[in-house]
Amino acid sequence: MKITPEQHVKLHGFNNLTKSLAFNMYDICFTRTKEEREAYLEYIDEQYNADRLTAILKQVSDIIGAHVLNIAKQDYVPQGASVTILVSEGPVVEVPKESYTESPGPLPDSVVMALDKSHITVHTYPEFHPDEGISTFRADIDVSTCGEISPLKALNYLIHSFDTDIMTIDYRVRGFTRDINGHKLFIDHDINSIQNYIPDKVKDMYDMIDVNVYQEHIFHTKCKLREFDLDNYLFGYTKDKLSEAEQEEITERITQEMDEIYYGKNMS
Repeated sequence: MKITPEQHVKLHGFNNLTKSLAFNMYDICFTRTKEEREAYLEYIDEQYNADRLTAILKQVSDIIGAHVLNIAKQDYVPQGASVTILVSEGPVVEVPKESYTESPGPLPDSVVMALDKSHITVHTYPEFHPDEGISTFRADIDVSTCGEISPLKALNYLIHSFDTDIMTIDYRVRGFTRDINGHKLFIDHDINSIQNYIPDKVKDMYDMIDVNVYQEHIFHTKCKLREFDLDNYLFGYTKDKLSEAEQEEITERITQEMDEIYYGKNMS
């Protein structure tokens, strides 16, 4: 059943649809020595500690119109952090029609819509290659809602909150809700691609692949940074400190790491 912004469907009870957004981001760095790797991991732990991640998730709560019930957060030793926020229906404001359209969501501004119940989680995973050469940081964020607005409206803000080389994004709608006549609704908004929720300026920066199963309301988008500047992948120094041969070797290693993550397989 197609739902337009102009339609107001009376439900039997509340909205039972569960909409889940999974946002994975990867930051890659070349670390020549153990000291450089440890310094990079220390930087990442400070940059994305539990307090900062909590602030990011609180902004997500505001964007999807949720009221925070409980926060559990933890910084781990030797590295990594986790935050889980349980939220409930938030303040009700005038419902903007654009919430039903496929368009990028807002950056932090105001509460845009109410929802019934939800949870938001983030876990971080610092990691490195055994020979110390490549260090990778991954953040895994899940936003699950049972309200009218799609958690995809928080995607724009999440992208702006992290320095991202690779993004893998999943969205799915599960369950069903009923109108007053008992007719089941398996989705309450139109969607053909997650890309429609990403601003054009951001899309121009990435190569993208979609894998969607429309009849099952499953959507998947992978993004890999298009422009490559070696200086962005060196920690504590710049490429002018390296010979041309070293620059070429490091560029090849970082490019391979990005391709393996993007395509999900090991490459020779």
